[in-house]
Amino acid sequence: MKLQKISAKILRIIKQNSPLIIAVLMLMICFIIIENLFENDIYKFDDYVYKYISLIISPSMTVFLKLITDLGSVLPVVIICILAFLFMKNKIYAKLMTLNLVIITTLNLIIKNIVSRPRPTGFRLIDETGYSFPSGHSMVSMAFYGFIIYLIYIYVKSKPLKVTLITILSLMIFLIGISRIYLGVHYASDVVQGFCISVAYLILVTNILSKNKILVRN
Repeated sequence: MKLQKISAKILRIIKQNSPLIIAVLMLMICFIIIENLFENDIYKFDDYVYKYISLIISPSMTVFLKLITDLGSVLPVVIICILAFLFMKNKIYAKLMTLNLVIITTLNLIIKNIVSRPRPTGFRLIDETGYSFPSGHSMVSMAFYGFIIYLIYIYVKSKPLKVTLITILSLMIFLIGISRIYLGVHYASDVVQGFCISVAYLILVTNILSKNKILVRN
């Protein structure tokens, strides 16, 4: 009985602190990637992932993923912020979306300039400038569209609509990351790092907002 009570207590603690645990795991993955990057061990992982992604390269797939990758670019996310200010009744959501975009973009640029990892060469399907690590498209898409997913989760009442929107946005985020590897402008580790940083960041931000009653679940 004591063992069952202890197990139940542990499971309850894990459930209550699952967001924090996920954030810690994401940061651990970030540190592992950075360590392997500076020891030049990460390229084995990058080459392995690209080997399989390169198998799907075709003219039609390239056109499709070029369109997908643009969804993580500056113009679409800025347009979404402008539309939010124009059409959302509660402007706090638009302000938070914009602030979120500014913070994650700034954080990405800071990390990129600290690490200064050159982009891949030799198999690019589009032109890109700047440093490679972490992927800006992956980091911004996870943080920006991930925040929209959070808003949908807490405010959209229709379950079918909620599930549909969250599924579409989640798939879009994943494909934006894949597109950066496919198009040859980022290593797989750049994309994974961008995703992990933004997941940890989102957990921190949404917890702060909910604890301060700025965003409250219906």
